[in-house]
Amino acid sequence: MTEFGIVMEASPGYTPGLAVEIEAMGFDYLLCPDTQNLSPDPYGQLNLAAAATTTLHLGTGVTNPVTRDAAVTATAIASLQQESGNRAICVIGRGDSSAAHIGRKNATTAQLKRYVENISAYMRGEEVDLGEKHSGLRWLDPAIIPPAPVDIACTGPKTIRMAADVADRISFAVGSAPERLQWALDTLNQRLAETGRDRSSLNVGAFINVVCDPDEQRAIQLGKMIAGMVAHFAGIKNAPVDHLPPQLKTLAIKMQQQYDMTHHAQEEGSHLELVDNDFIDWFSICGPPQKCIDRLQPLIEMGLDHVYVLGGSPVPHPHGERQAGLVEQTRLFAAEVMPKLKTCL
Repeated sequence: MTEFGIVMEASPGYTPGLAVEIEAMGFDYLLCPDTQNLSPDPYGQLNLAAAATTTLHLGTGVTNPVTRDAAVTATAIASLQQESGNRAICVIGRGDSSAAHIGRKNATTAQLKRYVENISAYMRGEEVDLGEKHSGLRWLDPAIIPPAPVDIACTGPKTIRMAADVADRISFAVGSAPERLQWALDTLNQRLAETGRDRSSLNVGAFINVVCDPDEQRAIQLGKMIAGMVAHFAGIKNAPVDHLPPQLKTLAIKMQQQYDMTHHAQEEGSHLELVDNDFIDWFSICGPPQKCIDRLQPLIEMGLDHVYVLGGSPVPHPHGERQAGLVEQTRLFAAEVMPKLKTCL
């Protein structure tokens, strides 16, 4: 059965109550971004959400190798794993807004691989070789706290191939167009064939841009910000673009030059002027419930084990009310779309 998650920024005073609603709506995962200049710290809020829920899996969406040492992240995730009764997950990427807002570069694929390997080793109770220092988490007993799964968010071919080697889970962040998802799956499967890793040992899914609303034009407008943000992931500075389809390649190149990082994940971003409605409709799934079903079902039937919903909020500010608006906007999707897709395979 396909699992569904929702990405929502943590917000003090809101997260636990919204987590209860998200669990009641039938979602399997709540992911909170770890981007310190743009949203509150996720870990404390996720622990509060763990205390308020019983089945919802909880984790970062995403964290990164730049702003926290691997031992710090491993300890935070393992603590959440214990507090939640083994419902924690570490979703991680190369770093984007979190690094940019402190004047740092995002990690290379090689750095991300080493970071993932270190986090996994720490959570298994092993020592990590740091050159002159062998580092372990002496408080952690993996017999009591089993390692949380590590899920790598992937956009480009190098990261997909790396994740095929070291991840427990992989989540494509390539938009919602079938050809983009098929390309990502083909890249993954080619690497699995090269290494001999069994596909069944890897849980495969995707971040999917979805806004479900009876008014299709309203849905498209609400989806504009998230479409621009995910298109930017394909056009991160110095990222290869030759493998991109024409609809995305042109925009990705422009994003490399013109992305408004100051307004990352905000409707005020000047880069959104580059994103037209036709692109949003191709790159995202925006519209009434039946359109969402018709567009999502073929993607799931490609072989997705999980879907993380990137949605839109009709409330721009303040921060907590924006998250509440996002959850409320997702209610129609949860009620009329998700139940029909959970068992479509």
